[in-house]
Amino acid sequence: MKILIDCDPGHDDMMAILLALAAEKTRKLELLGITTVAGNQTGEKTWLNARRTLTLVGRTDVPVARGADRPLLRELTVAPEIHGVSGLDGADLPEPATQGLGTHAVDFLLETLRGAPGRVTLVPTGPLTNLALALLKDPGIVSRIERIVLMGGAVFDSNVTPAAEFNIYVDPEAAKIVFACGAPLTMIGLDVTNKALLTFGEIAEMGRWNGRVSRVVAPLLEFFARANREFFGFEGAPLHDALAVAHLLRPEIVRTKFLNVEIETAGELTRGRTVADLYGVSGRAPNAEVALEVDREAFREMIFAAVRDLDGA
Repeated sequence: MKILIDCDPGHDDMMAILLALAAEKTRKLELLGITTVAGNQTGEKTWLNARRTLTLVGRTDVPVARGADRPLLRELTVAPEIHGVSGLDGADLPEPATQGLGTHAVDFLLETLRGAPGRVTLVPTGPLTNLALALLKDPGIVSRIERIVLMGGAVFDSNVTPAAEFNIYVDPEAAKIVFACGAPLTMIGLDVTNKALLTFGEIAEMGRWNGRVSRVVAPLLEFFARANREFFGFEGAPLHDALAVAHLLRPEIVRTKFLNVEIETAGELTRGRTVADLYGVSGRAPNAEVALEVDREAFREMIFAAVRDLDGA
């Protein structure tokens, strides 16, 4: 399975990258590259964090390209209260040993999709600006996309406003383009990702491994868990973005339902709401597999196995 991760690291984006890299070692997937976008922090910081994550695990061979620094039409919203001023507060990550690509993320996405043998699965875990720009630049690339498995949205839950999840809220116009593009799409939203957490006890257990990756990841996740407890009352760190990669590797880890999902761009109180037609009352054709349930224990085991594997690399 050939994948591209488009992300805004972010603690949970970092875990998505680590899970993909561990799976690549066992030949379950091939990570063709990483693109970054402004979201959890500014474009400069998410770009730095992606390269620091790759340096931590010695995978500076993975192509990484910097993308959009702001949404299509909106001012940028970031989340320092959740991810800190660096976007990855909580531990010292190594300085990047890779300069990354000089190519813009949108051009890298297009070149990779056009040039890859077979179709490519896209895994966006931040605002959808880069992917929307690629679709606007070349709508024909839809035929090169195997599927889009994104972290964003929700049927019932929210986190940035009473109506919206952060990634969709930041750039709802981009989300509207992506959800309407016609590619097979799976929405891994807050209804499942808020339950896909590591508890404080599980994070402490990881810290006791004291491996080259776990000794850095555990304090990062503890910072993230404390922020989530302060703002949302969670007793742990919800690894939102990593669940999108986990679903690729083990589809049964989440249960989905094929629904119509539209993006609210004009509502005074509902900007960024993923309006999911759970009961089919609109008559609109379904366009997304929407995650509704998650096997939390199986997910935890995947995360533990991935970090242990990378510790021993």
